[in-house]
Amino acid sequence: MSESFAELFEKSLNKINLKPGSIIKAKIVYIDKDWIKVNAGLKSEVKINIDQFKNDKDDVFLKIGDRINVVIETLEDGFGETRLSREKANRLEKWKNLEKAFNNNEVVKGIILGKVKGGFTVDINSIRAFLPGSLVDIRTIRDTLHIEKKYIDFKLIKIDKKRKNIVVSRRAVLEIGNDILKQNISSDQFISKSIKGIVKNITDYGAFIDLGGMDGLLHITDMAWKRVKHPSEIVSLGDEIEVKILRIDIDRNRVSLGLKQLSDDPWKKVKTCYPVGIKVKACITNITEYGCFAEIEDGIEGLVHVSELDWTNKNINPSKLVSIGERVEVMILEIDELRRRISLGIKQCRLNPWENFSLKYKKNDRVNGIVKSITDFGIFVGLNGGIDGLVHVSDISWKDLDEKSIRKNYRKGDTIETRILSIDPERERISLSIKHLKQDPILSFFNYKGSLLNGTIISITDFNSEFDTFVKFFTLFVTKSHYYHLKYKLNDRIECYINSIDQKYRHITMFEVC
Repeated sequence: MSESFAELFEKSLNKINLKPGSIIKAKIVYIDKDWIKVNAGLKSEVKINIDQFKNDKDDVFLKIGDRINVVIETLEDGFGETRLSREKANRLEKWKNLEKAFNNNEVVKGIILGKVKGGFTVDINSIRAFLPGSLVDIRTIRDTLHIEKKYIDFKLIKIDKKRKNIVVSRRAVLEIGNDILKQNISSDQFISKSIKGIVKNITDYGAFIDLGGMDGLLHITDMAWKRVKHPSEIVSLGDEIEVKILRIDIDRNRVSLGLKQLSDDPWKKVKTCYPVGIKVKACITNITEYGCFAEIEDGIEGLVHVSELDWTNKNINPSKLVSIGERVEVMILEIDELRRRISLGIKQCRLNPWENFSLKYKKNDRVNGIVKSITDFGIFVGLNGGIDGLVHVSDISWKDLDEKSIRKNYRKGDTIETRILSIDPERERISLSIKHLKQDPILSFFNYKGSLLNGTIISITDFNSEFDTFVKFFTLFVTKSHYYHLKYKLNDRIECYINSIDQKYRHITMFEVC
């Protein structure tokens, strides 16, 4: 009697030793949005949830007829159903691949997911592994942001399938790469060559770049041709950047890198593009107490000294005129290529009030102004256009006045009339006079030489050989013997005749009528 199908099927199962946990081949016979049906040579076809076939992007790259590995979960359970798992088959395959890589001392790729006690969790093809903190890098690093959430290489140093325990090392990979990199870049032929690396650490003075087993320093001064306040303005942790090898010290395990060297030095063309006297637009990048810095193009920055900000206020606070980020017009005043310095001016791009004043007024014109301040050498007068003129103490009055007398007659805020003596736009000076509003009183005596005058003695000075007796503005000379005979006293009224007139020194010499 022939055997039944059930008996034949049972024999076939025993022959291939099918049991829960076994991996078998199955053929896809049907696919819809929820299930994939497979034929594994069992009593019936088995449905498997489609989620077990999706990748990280929820895509399914299988078609009817494809043969796949599956794991038997149950054979003919209490409901007469067999359950198969594609997910468990994948996992077993991944474990086998990891064991193979471990036995062959191969490198595997994984992603650092996050920190745990003593280290980090790593995902290696959907299998969790542990990365001890001491095996992250060759050197101790404070921040691992540059390697987190990215595919990087690891060496497997321990696998325990029963306990589902895997330990990996990034340091081992770096040490291998370090040796290889040292051999490759130890020659001078690599100087000035470009290389890619990942920013692994940022300090105040630069950034450390992971070159794939060896670290290089990108100093802040080699990041950009322009002024860089902090390296974080140029690079961020985890950035993959291209840099140029500047110097190599294999013995000290140091590589100096440059980023700005990948582009042309803008200073090579500065005199051609920005000749002295030209006006250009610039962006304010920094403000100090002695001026402000302005960038005329990427990598070319100049200083606007506080004295070049405003025509009328030499000590103005720069922050009152400009702000960081503001675009202003500047004039190129001076270029020092050797020291890489440019002197700029802002006031030169605005109307010069001194030149404007010289166009409106000329010598001997009368102008009104406001007393700004009084000093021991004169009076500063505020004029139209926000500029000041000086009435020197010698030009206040035809009389000799001391500071006390000047302050008595003039006060801050007074509006006064003056006459222009000189205008010097280049030196930014305007000389004014009050006394020249009136005629020099000495001129009225030119027609009176030899005439008699009456005057009062206001002071007596002994100059040894002669005595000066001042009668108002004028000098009375008498001999010493005559002086003793006359016994002059202050406030005495005397009669004199004019002997000579010196307009230059404003002296009228008189002799007493005896």
